[in-house]
Amino acid sequence: MAKKLFIRTYGCQMNVYDSARMADVLAPLGYGATERVEEADMVILNTCHIREHAEDKVFSELGRLRLLKEDRSGRGGLIIAVAGCVAQAEGEEILTRAPYVDIVLGPQTYHRLPEMVAQASRAGSRVLETDFPAEPKFDHLPAPSAQGPAAFLSVQEGCDKFCSFCVVPYTRGAEYSRSVSAVLAEAKGLADQGVREITLLGQNVNGYHGEGPGGEGWGLGRLIGALAEVPGIERIRYTTSHPRDMSDDLIAAHRDIPQLMPFLHLPVQSGSDRVLARMNRQHTADDYRRLIGRLRDAQPDIALSSDFIVGFPGESDADFAATLALISDIGFAQAYSFKYSPRPGTPAAAMDDQVDETRKEERLAAVQDLIGRQAVAFNQACVGRSFDVLLDRPGRHPGQLIGRSPYMQSVFVTAPETMLNTVQRLQVIGAHPNSLAATLLERRACA
Repeated sequence: MAKKLFIRTYGCQMNVYDSARMADVLAPLGYGATERVEEADMVILNTCHIREHAEDKVFSELGRLRLLKEDRSGRGGLIIAVAGCVAQAEGEEILTRAPYVDIVLGPQTYHRLPEMVAQASRAGSRVLETDFPAEPKFDHLPAPSAQGPAAFLSVQEGCDKFCSFCVVPYTRGAEYSRSVSAVLAEAKGLADQGVREITLLGQNVNGYHGEGPGGEGWGLGRLIGALAEVPGIERIRYTTSHPRDMSDDLIAAHRDIPQLMPFLHLPVQSGSDRVLARMNRQHTADDYRRLIGRLRDAQPDIALSSDFIVGFPGESDADFAATLALISDIGFAQAYSFKYSPRPGTPAAAMDDQVDETRKEERLAAVQDLIGRQAVAFNQACVGRSFDVLLDRPGRHPGQLIGRSPYMQSVFVTAPETMLNTVQRLQVIGAHPNSLAATLLERRACA
């Protein structure tokens, strides 16, 4: 009898990728996906440690699952697993506070899930797997199964930057890059399943330094060039990047490789050099401005996204004004902004000049207002333009399809269902705050 697997994913695209791979790993055990937690035989919470109150949200969800597990007792039971970065950081605490949890596993160990499930199925047995294994997990994973025309492909994990606010080096470990051959093999397998767009993932993806076919090191720009030659792959993206690792080769790739989308998420976090130094970002605001200038010289059509933290310890009014100035100078198509929240164990959490919550709220509102106005202006500037759109899902109305533009906007168009999962040339005829309306410009062959 088939068993049901429910996975709730928190946080970044890397976690989305990891959740899909956990489903792949468990499929040979007879687990099929369900969107209803009530019918699941196994529930995995794939957690993120970045956002404020991350642990509280996990324990709140676990409390609801405890009731479900109690209701299921005597009817085959329910396996509850906590995965991801909260599991890595708080493994012992989870088992202590939630004794009904069967498995706690870190993000580097999910390739061993079948063994963990077997162990947890034995009466009274609980599993804690948060060590960093000597062997890369990617060497032990089955080929991924595609769920549509776009897919994530993890090429790099971990981070060596040690920003003072960030837990990633502690929960994901040191930087590790997959080999070129492994990445290309996975990309070819995805293309064979109909994937047309891949997004390369890594905590510091542009720090990629994988081993090439001859044993030499490849950077991300060279890898993107090789991926562009994979038959069927029409669009390539990558995220998330660090300004210090935007190499000449990678900038040139934005100029020379048409499959590389003209959209870049490049977090800067602050526009104040004093705050950037306290964050240990190892670049200045003007370093970032000059880098954006080089990218725009290489690819004039490039649009930008970024991350901003407001209310970092010691951030003064002048520091915050410098952030607003940087946003105004650069101009973003979109961005993510957050109030600083202390993460236990990070250097910033121990700083004694924390900013009060009221001031954080005011600064966050100001940043979001400015970025929101820039995003609306960017969408409006797209009206009249034409570009290729990957039509990846049906719309709400009959005869309507929705796709993603090169700049990650949702695009609505009236088009035949045969165009679903294909790239089509559209012309933008209307702009909304979070989407675009378009019409077919030319009809391309459909699969």
